[in-house]
Amino acid sequence: MADQHRGADTDPACTDALPLAARGGPVSHALSRVARLHRFTAGKLLKAAGLYPGQEFVMMYLWDHGPVRQSELIRVMELDPSTVTKMLQRLEQAGQVRRSPDPADRRAVLVEASETSCGLLKEVGAAWRELEERTLAGLRPEERAELARLLGLVEGNLCREASADCPAAAEGGAPEEGCPTAGR
Repeated sequence: MADQHRGADTDPACTDALPLAARGGPVSHALSRVARLHRFTAGKLLKAAGLYPGQEFVMMYLWDHGPVRQSELIRVMELDPSTVTKMLQRLEQAGQVRRSPDPADRRAVLVEASETSCGLLKEVGAAWRELEERTLAGLRPEERAELARLLGLVEGNLCREASADCPAAAEGGAPEEGCPTAGR
């Protein structure tokens, strides 16, 4: 019945219609729609690099922090342990990560980005630059800066709500030059 009012060929993800239940939260509804579309677009771009959505965040963390315990990845990614394990299995099979026993505690597993992942770092960086351009197309530099500022405030609000020890998200990847895993 709702489709009669919208038109059969309209994608519900791209409509401005606000559901009755969301009328008390139009900004939250818009953020939810934008986040879903952003993630979908990121997934398409990352597929060319052979990554599933979410795996790039694991790789970004490893490139920036070096070898870490698998338990730390689970904590930082805020995902179910089985989900992180599956991600790591796929990344390991693709030759992007190595897992080994932690010499300090043989019960723990260390995860590190492989030398092979240096090429992936460039592909992920390119995908995120393209995603940024697609996301912000048509916005002037000052509008882009204002959007980033406002989203930072929104993130801070939600971060405080999510956890008392929620760190301020310091986005930004590894330096363009070289691969941080090289020489480790």
